[in-house]
Amino acid sequence: MKIKFIFISFIFCFHFQLQAQNTKKLIESGDNAFADNDFFAAAIYFNQAILQDSSDISIQYKYAEASRLNFDYKIADHWYSKVLKSDSDGKLYPNCSFWMASIKKSEGKYKEARSLFDKYAKKNKKKKTDYFVKKAIQEVAACDYAQLLMANPDKSIYIIHLDSMVNSKVSEYAPIQVDSLLYFSSLRDAKDRDKKHHINFNKIYTATQENIKFKKAKELDTLFNKEGIHNANTAFNADYTKVYITRCSQKNALDFMCEIYSSTYVDKHWTPLKKLPAEINMQGYTNTQPAIGYLGNDEVLFFSSNRPGGEGKMDIWYSKINTLGSFEKVVNAGKKINSPDDEITPFYCKPCQELFFSSTWHKGLGGFDIFSSNYKNNIFEEPKNMGSPINSNYNDIYFTINSQKTEAFLSSNRIGSYFEEKESCCNDIYSFKINVPKENEPSKKIDSTQIFLSELKLLVPLTLYFHNDEPDKKTLAISTTKNYKKTYEDYSAMREQYKKEYSTGAKDKNLQRAITDIDNLFDDSVDGGMRDLEKFAQLLLKVLNANEKATITMKGYCSPLASTDYNINLAKRRISSLRNYFTEYENGIFSSYINNSNPNGGSITFLNEDIGELKAKPNVSDNYYDTKNSIYNPAAALERKIQIIAVSISSPNN
Repeated sequence: MKIKFIFISFIFCFHFQLQAQNTKKLIESGDNAFADNDFFAAAIYFNQAILQDSSDISIQYKYAEASRLNFDYKIADHWYSKVLKSDSDGKLYPNCSFWMASIKKSEGKYKEARSLFDKYAKKNKKKKTDYFVKKAIQEVAACDYAQLLMANPDKSIYIIHLDSMVNSKVSEYAPIQVDSLLYFSSLRDAKDRDKKHHINFNKIYTATQENIKFKKAKELDTLFNKEGIHNANTAFNADYTKVYITRCSQKNALDFMCEIYSSTYVDKHWTPLKKLPAEINMQGYTNTQPAIGYLGNDEVLFFSSNRPGGEGKMDIWYSKINTLGSFEKVVNAGKKINSPDDEITPFYCKPCQELFFSSTWHKGLGGFDIFSSNYKNNIFEEPKNMGSPINSNYNDIYFTINSQKTEAFLSSNRIGSYFEEKESCCNDIYSFKINVPKENEPSKKIDSTQIFLSELKLLVPLTLYFHNDEPDKKTLAISTTKNYKKTYEDYSAMREQYKKEYSTGAKDKNLQRAITDIDNLFDDSVDGGMRDLEKFAQLLLKVLNANEKATITMKGYCSPLASTDYNINLAKRRISSLRNYFTEYENGIFSSYINNSNPNGGSITFLNEDIGELKAKPNVSDNYYDTKNSIYNPAAALERKIQIIAVSISSPNN
């Protein structure tokens, strides 16, 4: 059907108004879904809205938030980046950089995540008691530790992804194996469904293991799997005569209200499930994920709860079980276990005398990591991250050990888990072979020198930056008496001058962007390099104290503002300043190692790879008089550098 020209402008305006109305309605629907914690639906609505107007920063942020909470990390990364670019000073969305950092960590990009967390913490340092500031400070250390764990995986552990006899395209979790029978929970039963929240009710299943393989899983009967409610989290006492499970009602698309039930095995039958008393199932709060353990000779029930009196969010709690089956006062597992974040899925190994649990606070690789804590002298010790490959940069939860103490299980949404619509949406069950020590058997001694060396190598390449023509301007000397630390301090003090010079002529958004670019230069590169150097020196000293021989290889670079010969000598002076840093460090503590006079045989050898100028980048000027672009431009500043490009260690006898 043809449209006459007279109507074209009217139709265009009408279409524009309709589109705006549709966008507004989509955003409203997305907001409602988000408020109900239905992040999957929210992401769909915001995706449709952003297809109509991709330039609206408020829609960009909403879509990024929904995608993050829906585990769509790549999408969240993309749109958080857009928001950060437009809102560089963080006035509109002050927590955007924090969430961007968490996404980078979930993607395993630990260096980028560390930089963003560190920047967020420093920017908000006046809010010391704020959760996000404390979390950011914790995550800076976690990102450093994550790099160490990923660089040193336990090669004796081989993680097995259980096949489709157990796992499906929806979530499977809470595995516990008794003899050859694996109990677990799953959302696969589409016949029993919460229509309001569009989710299947959890059911408990079993799968029998024969040799290595499992037979097809079967749903337990209605004694355990009540319809119209979630049934999950199987746990047994020591002689397997009592079973505990959780039943949960759905509050919204994400949150549950859970209570713990138990059943006793009498005359070869399980008795009807009975809800545990009020001291365990505190009214108005979630009580879930039961596990039986032994603290000394006392049998206790561990569980996770968000009840008051804890450290924050979900905590690990426990209660002594008396001989007649009653429960004593519930006790919080303490500040070493619990944190301001979530601690969930407890499991106690009696032969190991260890409590295993998952946390989003303690230093880890991703979201939830699995930790263990020894119970000694009536307290839980500092938790230890179980490392890679047990943990990943995704969520790793529900660690358990089978009744024969030969195999461990966990649940994770790591890459490789089955999914229907998107990766990392759903948890699957994984396993690996173990060798549980006998009770009171001493643990293996950890070689601390190797740990220090691993941390040292993670800092390489270590990049250090200089102001233009420093140290010692306008000279052909190849050495300097200046110490890199003093050179750095002088450079760092020029931050405001760099802002003034680089922002010359800029206005409004361009002015703010120029200032932000300079802050990023100093925060991430200039100051960041010095922090890494201090850490490098501390670790190097620990390695040398173990009588090791260290070889440090350095390389110099310069921006193209002078002749090649001049730049080569400048690069040598810069390397000389770094040598001076090590020579003068802590009143000369490295001197005996540098001079090869340490009586124990430890030593430092420096190797140089002197390189002159780098090729100029398009936005970097080689015009000496164009100081804005040749000196103060961050792109130019990043060319004025030296690097520790390698560090190697050998024993004196080698």
